[in-house]
Amino acid sequence: MEGVFEKSDKFVMKTYKRFRVAFERGEGVYLYSLDGRRYLDFLAGIAVNTLGHNHEVVVRALGEQAGKLIHVSNLYYIKEQAELAQLLVENSCCDRVFFSNSGAEANETAIKIARKWGNPDRFKILSFNNSFHGRTIATLALTGQRKYQKGFEPFPEGFEYVNFNDFEDFKLKVDRKTVAVFVEFVQGEGGINVADREFIKSVYDYCKENGILFIADEIQTGIGRTGKLFAYEHYGVEPDIITLAKGIASGLPMGATLAKGEVAEALGFGDHGSTFGGNPLVSRVALDVLSFVIKEGLIEHAARVGDYLLKGLREVAKEKDDIVRVDGLGLMVGVEFFDKQRADDVVKKAFENNLLLGKAGEKTVRLEPPLIVEKAHIDMVLEFFRQHI
Repeated sequence: MEGVFEKSDKFVMKTYKRFRVAFERGEGVYLYSLDGRRYLDFLAGIAVNTLGHNHEVVVRALGEQAGKLIHVSNLYYIKEQAELAQLLVENSCCDRVFFSNSGAEANETAIKIARKWGNPDRFKILSFNNSFHGRTIATLALTGQRKYQKGFEPFPEGFEYVNFNDFEDFKLKVDRKTVAVFVEFVQGEGGINVADREFIKSVYDYCKENGILFIADEIQTGIGRTGKLFAYEHYGVEPDIITLAKGIASGLPMGATLAKGEVAEALGFGDHGSTFGGNPLVSRVALDVLSFVIKEGLIEHAARVGDYLLKGLREVAKEKDDIVRVDGLGLMVGVEFFDKQRADDVVKKAFENNLLLGKAGEKTVRLEPPLIVEKAHIDMVLEFFRQHI
């Protein structure tokens, strides 16, 4: 009889290079494989499992809501969706929310809002080299990495890329057709590259002075991951649009696009929609997750243990010749090596030692554990880097 590996290799499209493991259950920051091995999870489903695995808040919300109502469509008012939207608005600089199912959809929504707001004369959208905004055709066009785009041309017009942390290049790329700029405060897939505060402030001020929308892609940085509820809070700016996904529902598929008053009003009846977006089940889970993150001090906790992780890795890096840099914000941390093979080897070695890490960009190992991680878990990871790197 075929096992899970053979069935997957035979019937699932070959778009992922997978580690040869399948998990049966999870508990906190640990995952347990079908063959009984325990893994320390420092990837969290790629910054998704905010509360780790099998957390009582998520399990309770799922059970209670599934027993009442799962889906009705957006033809009707949805209590849980309305309460989640209120909580997001009251804890952000925005006024309205559109719910979808993923980060790519959240960014597609932001693109449509910007285009509609600037219509008909302004449609050009700037993003940054090494950015990542999704895998749909439009969000690939927005993504400043050629490796993701190759083979899927032609792309929609009106997208251009700016050098990250280069304000002069930004000003050169802006023209009369520019309607918006997309910013990741920490580039995730690009290699855990943290934006300079002065650069962000300069871009933001220029946008305000010239009527250009400032859009924050917080799909990976949002919901407390950087030690603030939203990463923009580190920079003293207020985006016109914010996109969220990943950690918002701690494992369930949800995207959200937040926008300020008149910008949000750009989309009218029939301009956009989503069959599953913000349905009762996922909205209830996201509502309880977000409430828990805010009320139980997980944002402050992420800042403290994230600082502990960052400092610890930087101390390790002083002793290792093959580490180029260690950077990050909160619990979004990257260790860059001199070459791709070395980074690949580290991720593989970690897996062999029952530690789950990931890659960000070509040469960077990323660490993005659940927000419930403790210093004792971080000490285990630091010891791995000391012993095996």
